[in-house]
Amino acid sequence: MTRDHASVWDNCLQAIRKNVNQQSFKTWFEPIKPVRLDNNALTIQVPNKFFYEWLEEHYVNLLKTTIRRELGDRGRLEYQILMSQNNGGHAGKANGNSKPAREGIAPGMIDSQAIKNPFVIPGIKKIKVDPQLNPHYVFDNYIEGDCNRLARSAGMAIAKKPGGTSFNPLVIFGDVGLGKTHLAHAIGNDVLNRFPGKTVLYVSSEKFTNQIIQSIKNNAVNDFVNFYQLIDVLIVDDIQFLANKQKTQEIFFHIFNQLHQNGKQIILTSDRPPKDLDGMEERLISRFKWGLSADLQAPDLETRIAILEAKMNQEGIEIPQDVTEFICYNIQNNIRELEGVLVSLVAQSSLNQQEIDMELAKRVIRNFVKQINKEITVDYIQKLVAEHFDLGVEKLQGKTRKRQVVIARQLSMYLAKNLTDKSLKAIGENFGGRDHSTVIYSCKTVQDLMETDVIFKDTVSELEKKIKMSLHDQ
Repeated sequence: MTRDHASVWDNCLQAIRKNVNQQSFKTWFEPIKPVRLDNNALTIQVPNKFFYEWLEEHYVNLLKTTIRRELGDRGRLEYQILMSQNNGGHAGKANGNSKPAREGIAPGMIDSQAIKNPFVIPGIKKIKVDPQLNPHYVFDNYIEGDCNRLARSAGMAIAKKPGGTSFNPLVIFGDVGLGKTHLAHAIGNDVLNRFPGKTVLYVSSEKFTNQIIQSIKNNAVNDFVNFYQLIDVLIVDDIQFLANKQKTQEIFFHIFNQLHQNGKQIILTSDRPPKDLDGMEERLISRFKWGLSADLQAPDLETRIAILEAKMNQEGIEIPQDVTEFICYNIQNNIRELEGVLVSLVAQSSLNQQEIDMELAKRVIRNFVKQINKEITVDYIQKLVAEHFDLGVEKLQGKTRKRQVVIARQLSMYLAKNLTDKSLKAIGENFGGRDHSTVIYSCKTVQDLMETDVIFKDTVSELEKKIKMSLHDQ
C-alpha cells in the first residue's frame, strides 16, 4: 500500500499525543508540517532553528521510536527549517540524527550569524550577551524591611535556583522609587555570580518595544524572537508600558510562553499589580499570575534610616544623627529621593565649604518636598508630654510641686531645648514665666536621670520619637 507523508506524520502524531501532555503537544508538535516522504525518510518542516534544537534535545528518543514504528528500523526523520524572508526564503535541512546546531558555542555566547542579537552590532561572529545589569545593584546593599521582605526573599530563592522555583514569573510591583529595579538587578547579578554559564538579560519595556519596531522594519521578527528564546533569565522592567501595544504584546506573549515552558526564569517589574494592568491582553495578565506577585511598600522610618546609613557607609559620608533622622522624617515614600537628598547635601557642603548640619539639611530638603514638616513647637511638646503622663497642659505651666508633674514639666523643657530653636528664656516663658536658670536645671536633672535610670531613658526616647512622628503624620 502506498503511503504519503501526511498520513505517516498523522499516525506519528497520534502516538506522540499519548506520550506528552496536552500543552507540550500543542506547543511543539502541532506547528510541525510534513513535507515529503522519500523511501524511509520523512521530512518535516519546523518554524525555526530553536524549534529544531528543542525537539532534538527533549524529544529525539520519542521521535525516533515513533518514526521507526511507522517506517521500520531504517526509518529516519529529516528537518526542514523555515527561514525568515530576509534570509532569501531558502529552506535548510537538518538530519534528525545530527547534533544541535549550537554545539561548540560557549555558555552565555551566541552565534550572531545564526541568530541576531538586538543588543550588539551585527557581523561579529561570537559575542557574549551583555546582561545590561548595573553591578552596583546587589542584595548586599538592598536593605530588608517589612516593606520588601517577601519580594527580597523570593528574589534570593530565584537566584539560587533560577527557573526552578514556583516564583516564575516573579512580578515585583510598587510605586516609583521603592527599589523594584534595584531588586530585579540584584537577582540578575546574583544568578551570574552563582551560575556564570547562564545567559541573563535585563531590558526596559521601552527598549524591548523599540527593538520590535526595528525588527519589523527589517523583516527580522523571527531572529528577534529566536534571540530572546535563548535567554535563561529575562528581566523586563516597567511592564505596564506595554499597555495598548498590540503587536509588542503578541510577540512578548510567544517569548514568555517559550521561556516558561523551557524552565527559564522571567522577572517583571510594574507600578501596579497584574490585575490592574489596563490595556494588557487578558492572556498575558493570566500568565503574569502564574508565579508570585510581590509588592513593595513605602519603607517605615527605621528602614529609611537604615537605607540612608547604608548609602552613607558605601560612599564614606558622615552626617550627624539628628540630620539623618530629619531627612528620613521628611522623605517618606521614595528611596530614590532619599539618596538624592544625600547627594545634594554632600554637593552643597563641598561647594560652599560648609559642614552638614540641620540648617543645610532644611535648605536642601526644600528642593525635594513641597513643604517641610511643620516646625516642632513648645506647645506641641507640652501637649504630647501631658497626654503621656495623663495630665492637663495647664499643670505643666502651673506652680504645683507634685513629683509626677515636676518630672513631666522638666522633661517637656528638656525636649523643647533639644527639638526646637527656642532660646532658654523663650522656653521658660512657655512654662508659666519661669526663667532660663530653671530650664537649665530641668535639662540637667533629666540628663542625670537618663544616665542612671534605663526605664526613664527609654521613656524619653519614646516620647522624642512620638513627637517627631506624630507631627510628621499630621
